[in-house]
Amino acid sequence: MIPAAPDFQPVIDAINRRDFATAHRLCVAMLKALGEHPWLYFYLGIINTEVGQINKATQLFSKALELEQDPEFIVYLIKCHALKGDMQQALRLSKRVPVTSLSSPLALDTMGVAMSRVGLHQQALPYFDQALRMETSNPNYYYNHGVSCKFAGDFEKARDSFERAIALKPDFSQAHFALADLGGITPGNNHIARLEALLSEANQVDAKLHLAHALAKEYEALKNYQQAFEVLEQAKSAKRTTLGNQNQFKDIFAWLKSSGQITELNQGNTSSRPIFVMGMPRSGTTLVERILTSHSLVASGGELQDFGVAVKELTQTPSNMVLDVETMKSAESLNFTELGQRYLARTEYLTQGMDYLVDKLPFNFFYVGLIRRALPNAKIVCLMRNGMDTCIGNYRQLFSINSPYYAYAYSLTEIGEFYLEFKALAEYWHQQFPDAVYLQNYEDLVRQPEQQIKTLLQFCQLPWEDACLHVEKNQKPVSTASKVQVREPINDRSVGRWRNYAGNTQALQELLGQSDH
Repeated sequence: MIPAAPDFQPVIDAINRRDFATAHRLCVAMLKALGEHPWLYFYLGIINTEVGQINKATQLFSKALELEQDPEFIVYLIKCHALKGDMQQALRLSKRVPVTSLSSPLALDTMGVAMSRVGLHQQALPYFDQALRMETSNPNYYYNHGVSCKFAGDFEKARDSFERAIALKPDFSQAHFALADLGGITPGNNHIARLEALLSEANQVDAKLHLAHALAKEYEALKNYQQAFEVLEQAKSAKRTTLGNQNQFKDIFAWLKSSGQITELNQGNTSSRPIFVMGMPRSGTTLVERILTSHSLVASGGELQDFGVAVKELTQTPSNMVLDVETMKSAESLNFTELGQRYLARTEYLTQGMDYLVDKLPFNFFYVGLIRRALPNAKIVCLMRNGMDTCIGNYRQLFSINSPYYAYAYSLTEIGEFYLEFKALAEYWHQQFPDAVYLQNYEDLVRQPEQQIKTLLQFCQLPWEDACLHVEKNQKPVSTASKVQVREPINDRSVGRWRNYAGNTQALQELLGQSDH
């Protein structure tokens, strides 16, 4: 619930019942009657945030802050910067909002979520803890606390928080999935009966999707692969029907193939700080990032949106998408020195005084041509994994359900087509830039880690350090789907896992060809 402020209860009530049109009309009328008032700008910021107008919300929260230095205004401004991917601004402002400055559980929880969004999971926990001390009946607070605990590696606290969220809200589908995602499922310790009952009663597509993924994870843990596949297929097919035509990636791949060879590299910023780790999701990008950031000279940036956002900011294309053909075409005429400098400025705060920074956003493979011109001395590591394992891994994973970038992941055929396009593009980039684009085979890495890591470090021009062999000792937070696995020693248990679904994937096997399995 939105906290109350004097005289504005009708606005607050309209926001709380999500009647944003009424809330907006009331705010505008009150501004005309009362003149500029910080809380009215604040509520207008809330309204615009809720309807997805983040840039407008940023302006409104900034206006509220000009009129009154209320820490709650700063919290929501931080939230906007985090949503836009402007992590440096979010981090800068966060220093102005200590836990003790906030008296509202909602503001504390919002601050915790914003901190978690910028990857500061440990720093987010005190805000969540204080929110839960003040209010113990809100399941969302427990869920958000559990998510940060999970990313920070405290799985037992995460498990407890998710269970508390579910106790308060038994049909909390996201909490059920998050709990199943922690693993630890055995024949005597599972939630299958509870999940089956909830899935049979659920009527919303997204709720069914979360519950189906939770149930599939628990079926898999008990080796009930047929049941896991069936429950996934039903829920993912239903979600796919809500998404409409998905051609944006096909169009981008087609543009990249037709745009010709890149010949001019005598431009851009000469910094050698960035190491880009990219590839299909579920292909081992997190493992390579953990290997590299175990090195004493390398900082972890996580999955950064900054390169794509910098391209979008400089092209100023009108679409709502950061990545689309129009933006990619416009980027061909950018000042690449400016692009490189903007990326470096946006990510400098993450280096923590170290010489190198890993950016492991998988989809950066779309930008390799632009990266080479903007940052010609950057190292690019692209993961190549068995096609069937990669595709089944994408199908089994519940990605951000509102992100257009993962819309391909609801159909095995579309995943297979995406993989083939990616593979051809990665091989093209390597042929174009063999000294700058390193194709890292995942299977070789997990089966011969010492040999492969030595070669990887040599490519990145890093001296050997034994710590790179022991990713399980890397204590940095992990915010990706591999957050549980990468806390284990390097192993090859996931190689060939697709064969558990061999009977259900004949069409995909044929699409990828025999060489991929």
